[in-house]
Amino acid sequence: MARGVVAVVGVGPKLGRSVARRFAHEGYTIAILSRDLDKLSCFADEIAREEKAQVFAIRIDCSDAKRVREAFEGIHSLGFVEVLVYNVSAPILWNPPKFTDIRLESFEKALTVSAVGAFHCAQQVLPGMIERRKGTILFTGSDASVRGSAGFSELTCGKFALRGLSQCLAREFQPQGIHVAHIIIDGTIGTPKSKEPQEDGVMDPDAIAQMYWQVHIQDRSAWTQELDLRPFSERF
Repeated sequence: MARGVVAVVGVGPKLGRSVARRFAHEGYTIAILSRDLDKLSCFADEIAREEKAQVFAIRIDCSDAKRVREAFEGIHSLGFVEVLVYNVSAPILWNPPKFTDIRLESFEKALTVSAVGAFHCAQQVLPGMIERRKGTILFTGSDASVRGSAGFSELTCGKFALRGLSQCLAREFQPQGIHVAHIIIDGTIGTPKSKEPQEDGVMDPDAIAQMYWQVHIQDRSAWTQELDLRPFSERF
């Protein structure tokens, strides 16, 4: 059976790249998207060479609805988007500002990147999925999706909104054969163990990507709506 297109939005050197590689290994045509086209093109060449797959690098700005539409016009020209992985997030500041020092523009941008961008991307792929009564949408969350922490209001509000969007879409579109799931990553992601050894407590992006694949291929009689992943040593 012919494979569709997998669009991975938010691809860097860790999880996004691993997810794209995992689906490429299964014979899918891959579209990887981020703002940095130069780095993205390097990832596309690497994955295409290693997996002998078709991989396309497409620039996207998830804070701009027009740019999102333009990016997906290119993706749709590749074929039916069977899988959307939204892996975009506002940057994590380990020395965050005090709440009273946060600028409104910064807060709004964090919400836009985490949730509004996901809204735009989902709207681009859902019509084709509805028509075919099949498809998978996977959203990457974090511990900030379920727990607020002092100093992290920007990240947390965006991730809470993304989780809510995932739940709403799952309840609306699951009866139409579309699997929507939210995957919580509770830990620090390192580089793949296949590339270099990692200390205990650091998450292997290839292992996480395997779980994304497993959620995608779940039998429709037993779908996951939310999955949380963490290293064995992480306290929770």
